[in-house]
Amino acid sequence: MAEAADTQGMRTPPARRWLRRTASVIAGLPLVAGLLWGPGTPAATAQEAVGSSTVDVSLNTMTPASPGEKDTIRISGTVINRGKQAITDAHVDLRVGQQLTGRAAIDRATERVTEGRVFDPILDGSRIDDKYALEIPRLAAGVSQDFSLSVPAGELDLDENGGVYQLGVSLTGRTAALPFDQVLGIERTFLPWQPEATEKRTQLTYLWPLISTTHLTSETGSDEQQTPVFEDESLVAELSPGGRLQQMVSLGTQLPVTWVVDPDLLATVDAMAEGYVVRQGDTTVPGSEKNQKIAQSWLNDLGKAVQGRKVVALPFADPDLASLAHRGKAVPGSLSHLQPATEVARATVESTLLTTPSVDFAWPVDGAVDAAIVDVATSAGADNVIARSDSIGDDLPYTPTAARPIGGGTTAVVADSRLSKAFQGDMTRADDSALAVQTFLAQTLALTLQDPEKQRSIVVAPQRMPTAAQAQSMARALQALDGKRWTQPLDLPAAAEAKPDADANTRVPRASEYPAKLRKQEMPVETFREISGTQKNLDMFEGILTQADRVSTPFGRAIDRQLSTSWRGNPQGAQQYRGGVQTNLKNLTEEVQLIQKSDVTLSGRSAMIPVTVQNQLVQGVDDLVLRLTSQSPTRLGLDDKAMAEQPVRVGGGHSQTVKFPAVANANGQVQMTAQLFTKDGTPYGDSMAFTVKVSEITPQVMLVIAGGVLLLVLAGIRMYTQRRRAAALDAAGSGERTAEEAAEGTPDAGTGDPVTQAGDGPDPGQASDLSPDTRPESADPSGAGEKVDR
Repeated sequence: MAEAADTQGMRTPPARRWLRRTASVIAGLPLVAGLLWGPGTPAATAQEAVGSSTVDVSLNTMTPASPGEKDTIRISGTVINRGKQAITDAHVDLRVGQQLTGRAAIDRATERVTEGRVFDPILDGSRIDDKYALEIPRLAAGVSQDFSLSVPAGELDLDENGGVYQLGVSLTGRTAALPFDQVLGIERTFLPWQPEATEKRTQLTYLWPLISTTHLTSETGSDEQQTPVFEDESLVAELSPGGRLQQMVSLGTQLPVTWVVDPDLLATVDAMAEGYVVRQGDTTVPGSEKNQKIAQSWLNDLGKAVQGRKVVALPFADPDLASLAHRGKAVPGSLSHLQPATEVARATVESTLLTTPSVDFAWPVDGAVDAAIVDVATSAGADNVIARSDSIGDDLPYTPTAARPIGGGTTAVVADSRLSKAFQGDMTRADDSALAVQTFLAQTLALTLQDPEKQRSIVVAPQRMPTAAQAQSMARALQALDGKRWTQPLDLPAAAEAKPDADANTRVPRASEYPAKLRKQEMPVETFREISGTQKNLDMFEGILTQADRVSTPFGRAIDRQLSTSWRGNPQGAQQYRGGVQTNLKNLTEEVQLIQKSDVTLSGRSAMIPVTVQNQLVQGVDDLVLRLTSQSPTRLGLDDKAMAEQPVRVGGGHSQTVKFPAVANANGQVQMTAQLFTKDGTPYGDSMAFTVKVSEITPQVMLVIAGGVLLLVLAGIRMYTQRRRAAALDAAGSGERTAEEAAEGTPDAGTGDPVTQAGDGPDPGQASDLSPDTRPESADPSGAGEKVDR
């Protein structure tokens, strides 16, 4: 494995082996004394007294963390008596252990620290002069006491050429059971000692990630600004003073780091700064102005921090490259999201931070790679892949330069595994943080001392989302390197272009070598199928909109977020988010729909069948086709066909009624189906079925009806003629009787007015038969259903 030669750094010479055996005998004397003290002393009490875990020693601070020749080392901490007996005549001492040659020696020493191993007089060394000790006359059981030690660095008798030493703080005291001096507790740390700058300083690149989880939904307001909708306001806590992201920006401002940002975070904070609403049950409520100001302040501070500094932008939403490589490739179209995500990343950083980022870096989870992951990373436009040395390892006695070619014009920037994982633990306890800082510094010095005359470029890629405490610990470590005695800062783009070590490993691991733990966290294939389905529905919806960008932007970014690395370890949250995106998109697409029709009655050979399309969106829809299909075209056809189509274009908030000409050939019921289609023939929305009732429509029936009407007309004419003839005959008979009466006795006969003769015309006073032949057309409804106008 890497740095095999480091194992030689802990070899013990013969003289030291003799001293160790002697010390072991001496260390055993207290136990013997305890056993000989008297038969009334329980063995357990004697064991407790000699055990180095009787007192818990914690080291909370060490300043300076990397002391110079003229510095005074100050160490503060706490001692707690965990035993059942009081400790008397105690003193807290500083001990300088052996020099640790090589990184592997530091690893072994770290194990002793974390495991809390008992005091070893050889490994833990002798205590410094008594004048630097702190006396504690009595420490009762269960009681703690703070301490502070100050020792000039020159008093430690350290190698003038530098090196890494184990430093220990021990408590020596007595108990009633064992009334003689014994080490009752010890805590260890590391002292990186380099009084003069090395001939060649290691170039150190430290990535400073600004990444968060998903906070924005796919939903936006219907207003012109499309007010974004947040799932909750948890992001505010990260941006507020003391919050994780606030600390990252505040600390990073003063550090020589390369900013690595997820543009989704920038877009989300920018959305909050411009005004937003928060989901609350089935509705939304406005976000507070106070939170808007917090978001604005954070963005302003970040903008100032990155000016003149290198910024690396990951693809939008930090996609899970390993999941895409191992599972997503099985679903067509999954990889198509990467290139647009990279393009959006550049534009987002430029618009929010007013700086041009580097977008040719890909960062797989934990720097673990295989050939498939590298292929996916390069498909997003990346020329550099950030890996880690526990994935691409080296079998060399030293740590080589990070950059190395791996084929196809791609460079693997291999971050150092030890340094990258140095601050992954819980850094809220002061002693854990102090130890992590000293270990980090010790490793960097040991790395440089592997070959002080050869300059190398080393990259540190910490966890993606450090806590505030972890960020503070990282900052303290980098601040301790300000002296630049063995390291000097270098940005990531420059590190990727560094001259590679000819002996460094350039083989990309096989798929079988990918860590099983990480593989279990990957998104399943079904997730990519869901995402693919959502993308297809989005593409279809965009195709009918007159302002497609109002939908493509929020939903396109929401699909990017579904692929985010941040969902690892939270599959339930990922599923809920995907479901929310699908529901929001479905609700929007259903705003364009067919209005359900009731049954239609067609009374005539031909008529127009109306179908109404409703658009409840705030924008218009276009490029839709409405298709009406008759299930019985021989009975009711559409222009003598079974199907007819008409284009549809409906403004926002309006409806459009489309009329289809229909021709009936036989009476009865006919099932009709209406369906919207996109211009490429994809069905849009649900189809609508309704029934047309056809009556009085066949040619034979029309002939019969016409014949019947003709007979009625002829009968009316005949009746009218007969009545006129009868009236004329009655008028003629009446004239004859009048003449006879005049001749027989009328005195003025022949001198009166003349009498109208029969046949001269009808009596003007005789009324004609003006009654209609049929009843007037009824204005009442034709019955249940819809009557179609002819």
